[in-house]
Amino acid sequence: MEDAGGDGEVTLVSRAQWGARDPQTRESVKGPVSKVIVHHTALSRCETPQASVAQLRSIQRVHMEERRFHDVAYNFLVGGDGVVYEGRGWGAVGAHTMGHNVDSVGIAVMGNFKNESASPDVISSIRQLLRSGVALEHLHPNYTVSGHRDFAMTECPGKALYCQLKGLQPD
Repeated sequence: MEDAGGDGEVTLVSRAQWGARDPQTRESVKGPVSKVIVHHTALSRCETPQASVAQLRSIQRVHMEERRFHDVAYNFLVGGDGVVYEGRGWGAVGAHTMGHNVDSVGIAVMGNFKNESASPDVISSIRQLLRSGVALEHLHPNYTVSGHRDFAMTECPGKALYCQLKGLQPD
């Protein structure tokens, strides 16, 4: 598990650490992206690394085998304990929001947030991930944060998490 240490750094579990399958292909985005699109998995909330890894492997299998995506759809996923898992990662085109994948990063929070808010640890980790993305020049400093529902006919990322998105806008 990578933890750069210090205040404001995100704990990121790499693809190798969670046992990701190799992607079939990888398309790179052109320059820093300007949109962050937040999703929820609409599955059970994962409060431990073991539960998060099991769910993440299942999501990747469904995305690749049933939905015929080239990899897990999201760039990053966040467990209920605030640990961030690398999906496609920075600089990769995702498959999370039709028509908006080439200029966005997709972040899925593991759990169902229709009626229950994400924990402060989850929101803090996403905020730290976004700051890191700006520092690494993968994310434009004036990025916007939206929910999947802003681009598609869906309740995603759930009513409760959607209400928390204002707290993720750039400083």
